[in-house]
Amino acid sequence: MSGGVDSSVAAALLVEQGHRVVGVTMKTFCYSGTPAHGKTCCGLDGILDARRVADRLGIAHYVFDVEREFTRDVIDDFVAEYAAGRTPNPCVRCNGNTKFRDLLRRGELLGCDAIATGHYARMGAAPDGSPRLLRGRDEKKDQAYFLWGLPPELLPKLRFPLGELTKPEVREYARRLGLSTAEKPESQEICFVPSGDYVDVLEQRLSAEHPALSPGALVTADGERLGEHQGYARYTVGQRKGLGGGNGRRLYVLGSRPERREVVVGTREELHRREMSVGELNWLAPPPAVGNEVQVQIRHRHPAAAARVLRCADAVLELAFAEPQRAVAPGQSAVVFRGEVVLGGGRITG
Repeated sequence: MSGGVDSSVAAALLVEQGHRVVGVTMKTFCYSGTPAHGKTCCGLDGILDARRVADRLGIAHYVFDVEREFTRDVIDDFVAEYAAGRTPNPCVRCNGNTKFRDLLRRGELLGCDAIATGHYARMGAAPDGSPRLLRGRDEKKDQAYFLWGLPPELLPKLRFPLGELTKPEVREYARRLGLSTAEKPESQEICFVPSGDYVDVLEQRLSAEHPALSPGALVTADGERLGEHQGYARYTVGQRKGLGGGNGRRLYVLGSRPERREVVVGTREELHRREMSVGELNWLAPPPAVGNEVQVQIRHRHPAAAARVLRCADAVLELAFAEPQRAVAPGQSAVVFRGEVVLGGGRITG
């Protein structure tokens, strides 16, 4: 229970269905002294809101301090990825580690045998009865993209009470129950980046002289020097702002070459890719075979694109898109679907 309306309603629905429910809020980060530290998800305000809802529902509420695990698995990875010239997705790391695996492990000590969250996703079953992770019914809120990294052995223990609902339906249910979170706005920021600027975290955790934050050359794909950048970690694939002007071309970030401290820029056409490689794979269903047609989502707000499997072996997935895709960013998550079923995913490597 983060203190938001989604997790509040998820808990309420489970209580209504007759389950024995325990509410838990995770303290993932030390918010004291950070901008808007009381407002960020799972911050002090979130903990108090979750407790108010738990009291309203008549269920126990606990706060688990998972700061050490969260720092190791999420924040350290976030910093390391940017330092290596890639763009991470910390919510995926949190879901694959802290929010599900670590939470269930602690919940079992309280006698719990399943874990439920306010994610807009669903559980289903394959013809043989094995569990399958599915997209949420509300296409605008579907969060299955963020769940590809879940340990597959957790699937039988997952519950997503909001999976069949839309956001307006969730808010209306909260109003009917008189939950204090019914009108609470959604939290959009990364919880450990309350300022909204991820570079703040990098500057706190990397030295000022680190190559990722130091000036270097702004170059084209063939090596032509166009100017200087202020640290490759400050630039992401597809970015236009902050590249300077005067060269008469509209340029976009294509990627970086950390070993040379270079940021590579190019035209809009160069930003499109026909093929993609994915590593660090995690399969929640049998992986697709070479030649199979699948749908692949390369960003949360990006519609799934049709693709054909070129290779799926040795922990590497290679795909060919039916139509070129814009701003394929190394480090971001690529999630593979067959219809509404999440087959699995991984991190884009190239």
